[in-house]
Amino acid sequence: MTWKTAHRSFYYQGAPEPEDPVLLPGKVALLVIDVQNTYLEQPDPVAEPERAAAWAPFHARMRGTVIPNVARLIGAFRARGLDVLFARIACQLHDGRDRSLSQRKPGWNNLLLPKDEHASQIVPELAPRGDEIVVTKTTDSALTGTNLRLILTNLGITHVVCTGIFTDQCVSSTVRSLADESFDVIVVSDACAAGSDALHDRELEVLNMIYASVMSSEELLGFLPG
Repeated sequence: MTWKTAHRSFYYQGAPEPEDPVLLPGKVALLVIDVQNTYLEQPDPVAEPERAAAWAPFHARMRGTVIPNVARLIGAFRARGLDVLFARIACQLHDGRDRSLSQRKPGWNNLLLPKDEHASQIVPELAPRGDEIVVTKTTDSALTGTNLRLILTNLGITHVVCTGIFTDQCVSSTVRSLADESFDVIVVSDACAAGSDALHDRELEVLNMIYASVMSSEELLGFLPG
């Protein structure tokens, strides 16, 4: 099964196979979403054994699959002179009053990440280089709370390749926003993760064919120009 037939939801069973994307130099960009230090901090298995066990598969996927694949894609884009951009969650004010409501509700998503603290920085393995653009957002979507749409338009980008975390939250919100702004979007299935594999797989189904094309990193590399 290839990307043309995988990750199909109820709505697209039996639909025609999509055409191959045409990725042109200067028209395609890689977007790395929210792969930040805070999300790679594992719960203490002694102090929080149940929570540590619940999150263990996510951390294994991030270290064993997602970060290596994102790093590989970053390398491929840089080698071809293609744009690499980053988005991260961080607040401008230390008390976080500038955060959107979705980032202030009680529970897991209520994270206080001042922009200059270690927790809010992109992980070292994927750190931006030179003048690569990093947008700082206080919303789930990387478009809604930043000037990313204008940046992509000014760069002449038509196709955005999305990677990062979490598939069912900030990645999904960003993909939907990009699609609504008429960008062609590709989500790289093995360069994203959700809190569980079930959530990840389900969201790929939801996004596929209407908001984005979903393919593996190996499949995507076959379409890159140069």
